[in-house]
Amino acid sequence: MKAAVLRELNAPLVIEDVTIEKPQAGEVLVRTAASGICHSDLHVIEGGIPLPPPCVLGHEPAGVVEEVGEGVTGFAPGDHVIGCLSAWCGVCELCVSGKPYLCPGAFTEFGRPIGTTPRLSTNGDPILQFANLSSFAEQMLCPERSLVKIRPDMPLDRAALIGCGVTTGLGAALHTARVEPGSSCAVIACGGVGLAAVQGCRIGGAGRIIAIDNQPKKLELAQQLGATHVINAADGDPVAQVMELTGGGVDYAFECIGLAVTTQQAVGMIKRGGAAVFVGVVPVGQMVEFHVADITLSEKRILGSLMGSNRFRVDMPRYVDFYLDGRLKLDEMISARIGLEDVNDAFDRMRQGEMARQVIHFEH
Repeated sequence: MKAAVLRELNAPLVIEDVTIEKPQAGEVLVRTAASGICHSDLHVIEGGIPLPPPCVLGHEPAGVVEEVGEGVTGFAPGDHVIGCLSAWCGVCELCVSGKPYLCPGAFTEFGRPIGTTPRLSTNGDPILQFANLSSFAEQMLCPERSLVKIRPDMPLDRAALIGCGVTTGLGAALHTARVEPGSSCAVIACGGVGLAAVQGCRIGGAGRIIAIDNQPKKLELAQQLGATHVINAADGDPVAQVMELTGGGVDYAFECIGLAVTTQQAVGMIKRGGAAVFVGVVPVGQMVEFHVADITLSEKRILGSLMGSNRFRVDMPRYVDFYLDGRLKLDEMISARIGLEDVNDAFDRMRQGEMARQVIHFEH
C-alpha cells in the first residue's frame, strides 16, 4: 500500500510502498477513506511530540472494514468506522470509573507483542504506528478498541474530522468544561479544533462566544459556526480586548493551538471563578509561567482537556447524529480535499495558519 512515511524529523514525508500485515487476534484491517491533517502530526514532524522515525503519521481517519482478526465480534467487513487515538483497556481504574480517554494503556498496550511481525514494515524493517492508527496510508491495521462503528449514511470525509479535531474541541466544551446555558466563552485559535470548540459552546447554550485568531478568514468562518463576537489578535492584546468586551472576563477560555503565549492569555482573560481550558498540545518539555496569586486569589481554574474527555464509542455516533440533524457543521470546516501525494504541501499551508482543516481523500 502507499503511505506517507516520516523518515527523519523536520523533513518532508516520503510517499512509498509499505507492507501491512493481515489482522491477528483483536485487530481490524480498514481501507482508509479519508484522514484529516491535525496539528499534532506537525508536532511529531518537528519533534514536539516524541515519536522516533520511521513512522507513518495520521490519527484522524474514517474508513471501511476489510477484514477482522480472531475474536473480533463488534466489526465485520463493510462496516463504516471512525478511528480514535483514545484506545481503552476496559479494566483499569480510569476505564471503570468513566474516564477511558485517560487509560494509561492507550499507547503502550495495543501494539503487537515483541517478537511478532510488526503491523507495518518496508523490506522487513519495522515502521512505527502513530496512535495505533497511522492514517496517512491507504489501509490501517488497528486494535478493535481504536475503532467505532458509525451509520453508513454519514459521508466518510466529514466523519474523519470527528476522529480527532471535532471530538477534541466539541468535547472540551461539552464534557471537560460543561459549558452552561448563558455562559460566556472565548476560543483562542480557530483551526479545526477551535472551530469545533466554538460549536461546542453554541450547542451547550453559551450566550456569548468570542472567537480569537489572527486570520480574518478563520474569524469569518467562526461567526458562521456560532461565534457571537470576533477578535483579531493582530490588532492588539486579545486579553485587554476580551476584558473590555465583557467587562471583566469570560467564564471559560479555550486555548486551542498549544502555544505558551496563548496559554497565558487564556488564564488572563477569564473572570474571577472562571476556567481556562487547555486543549492545544504545548510541545513536550516546554514550560509556561503564571502568576499563581492571580489564580488562587481569584479562584480561577485550570483544566486540561485530553481529546475532549471523550468516551468515543458513545460520543462519536452522537456527533454523527449532530451533523446529520444539522446541529454540527462540518462541511464548512473543510478548507481543502487533497491526495496523499500533496501531504507535504498541506503541512506548509498549516504552518502558514491559513487553513481550518485539510482532508486527505483516498480514491478507491
